[in-house]
Amino acid sequence: MLLLASGLSYRDICSELGCSPTYVARWKARFQKHRVAGLDSRYAGRKAWVITAAMEARVLALTKKPPSDGSTHWSSRKLARKLGISHVTVAKIWARAGIKPHRIMRYMASDDPDFETKAADIIGLYLNPPKHAAVFCLDEKSHIQALDRLDPVLPLSPGRLERHGFEYFRHGTLSLYAALDTLSGEVYGKTVSRHTSDELVGFLKELLATQPRNREIHVVLDNLSAHKSAKVQRFLETTPRLTLHFTPTYSSWLNQVEIWFAKIERDVIARGVFTSTADLAQKLMRYIRRYNRNARPIRWSYSDPTKRITPASDSSVTSH
Repeated sequence: MLLLASGLSYRDICSELGCSPTYVARWKARFQKHRVAGLDSRYAGRKAWVITAAMEARVLALTKKPPSDGSTHWSSRKLARKLGISHVTVAKIWARAGIKPHRIMRYMASDDPDFETKAADIIGLYLNPPKHAAVFCLDEKSHIQALDRLDPVLPLSPGRLERHGFEYFRHGTLSLYAALDTLSGEVYGKTVSRHTSDELVGFLKELLATQPRNREIHVVLDNLSAHKSAKVQRFLETTPRLTLHFTPTYSSWLNQVEIWFAKIERDVIARGVFTSTADLAQKLMRYIRRYNRNARPIRWSYSDPTKRITPASDSSVTSH
């Protein structure tokens, strides 16, 4: 009211006070009708709700138990009704405790009896690799579908997501072999129609051809049967500078190339439109070439406080 009396416009007042013209007009009308009495608050409101330690403990304790209605987890409103408090209070307590009952995280425990030995071997390669040797993380991303959308892709626009038609045509599948150089972060890739022992040996030969002849090569890979076939074993016998290191069972997270596979899945495959398997292969290899221009190594850390392995640890590098 004082600003209006001084002759300021609605726009100037809104700019200075951070309010809307409707807000200014409402209080002006109340002042003109009731004068100073019109400026008093009409609603006393309620006392600010204080989250006590007892209330927080009660909310967290009940959150850990399943609801009695048969559902698997609580929502903030359902729990608030149960306790007779505001759902905002429940949400604040959950946020403070870092609890998200609507989300889950899946895990897979390794049943490998030699897990610690194999894990230490691979982590030792990452943190303290042998001198003058190259370390690669290898795997194949199999059955990549060449999906072509039957309806046109509608591009994103302000307030609207990119939209893909529900129907698609499947032109076939192919597999992608990838070997991540842990020192440089560069990726060596090859697309194949099937992932077999013959294809793996062929890819290993191409990988070795990119390295100096006298360089020792260590390759981390999983326990797929095609990785341990008789043909692969014969190739290893004739290639003494190549050593394979197999991850423990159900421990693909130890293979750094899986992190890169997640990137190419997000960047190319998930939303890609491919008119043929040849088109899919071309786009995958183009991505790899562009990626290698600015490739960076993955910073690997091991944070288990009970089984810590550091670069200073005496972790021997052996094959399994």
